[in-house]
Amino acid sequence: MRAVVLHHQGDVRVEDVPEPAIEEPTDVLVRVVAAGVCGSDLHVLRGTSPLPRPIRSGHEFVGIVTDVGAGVTTLRPGQFVIAPFSTSDGSCADCLRGMPIACESGMFFGEFGPDGAALDGGQAECVRVPLADTTLLALPEVPPDDLVPALLTLADVLPTGHEAAVHAGVGPGSTVVVVGDGAVGQCATLACRRLGAERIVVMSRHPLRQQLARAHGATDVVAGRGDEGAAEVAELLGGGSGHVIEAVGTSQSVRQAIGCARPGGRIGYVGLPWGVSLPLWELFGKNLSLSGGGANVRVTMPELVGDVLDSTLRPGGVFDATFHLVDAPKAFHAMDARQCIKPLLRP
Repeated sequence: MRAVVLHHQGDVRVEDVPEPAIEEPTDVLVRVVAAGVCGSDLHVLRGTSPLPRPIRSGHEFVGIVTDVGAGVTTLRPGQFVIAPFSTSDGSCADCLRGMPIACESGMFFGEFGPDGAALDGGQAECVRVPLADTTLLALPEVPPDDLVPALLTLADVLPTGHEAAVHAGVGPGSTVVVVGDGAVGQCATLACRRLGAERIVVMSRHPLRQQLARAHGATDVVAGRGDEGAAEVAELLGGGSGHVIEAVGTSQSVRQAIGCARPGGRIGYVGLPWGVSLPLWELFGKNLSLSGGGANVRVTMPELVGDVLDSTLRPGGVFDATFHLVDAPKAFHAMDARQCIKPLLRP
């Protein structure tokens, strides 16, 4: 079968690889219907996240169960499933606390674990999913194909955006600033609207992304960056916002989020941080609360899936370019060059 394999900086290939097989009784095999390319994948492409050896990439995928291990009790062949970006056993102390991202037995798809072992990713024709009963979310029936992009956002970016809004304390009547116009920022905007925010300011300089943000519920768009952008937000909102979402993960975006927050505000940060030093004095000086981290997707998916299925939430627009799996290198480079927000791969 074919799969996307990341080798090293700038080297993304589609290769013929061995078909996955059931290895443990709790495994299932999934035929991939669609997979996403994530901003975190680009860190390997850019060389900021070097690999010890090549790996099959991709942690966002949906598909059809084709085979199940002897110990699987809730899944059967033919079911359409959504995979969160990490596996979880549902029974360890962290899972029981609602933190499956920290599962003692869990692994991230398309990444290496602390012991050097790797779990093959979902940018492939087929994937082995360990701990399948407590990892995968099965739908009652196979959805129509035009709903697949929206359902794929449940694997990562939609729950991440939702949790960003929750971390920022967004609720009915809130005024929110969203720093970041990529897929997570767009989904955070949708989540803020869903949670009842009255005013949503999205910071974006890209016309098409601004347009999408407005479609997702943004009431205002600020194109300024850094201190200039924060000053514009402060003027627009009369001193800043009590609810700010940081959805990028750079030093500039973190400082911009702090600059947009009014004293005593809350910042929900979910941007994967690379080379960020926390400016504690700036947080301390404004009495800001900072809350966030990796999303507990397996906990959040069930809350959101109904709204996606009935189109109350329409997050599929973040996938604004579709590529055949064999063209995955083009998809990576298109996203890296900001020619698209988020590519969707079809095997």
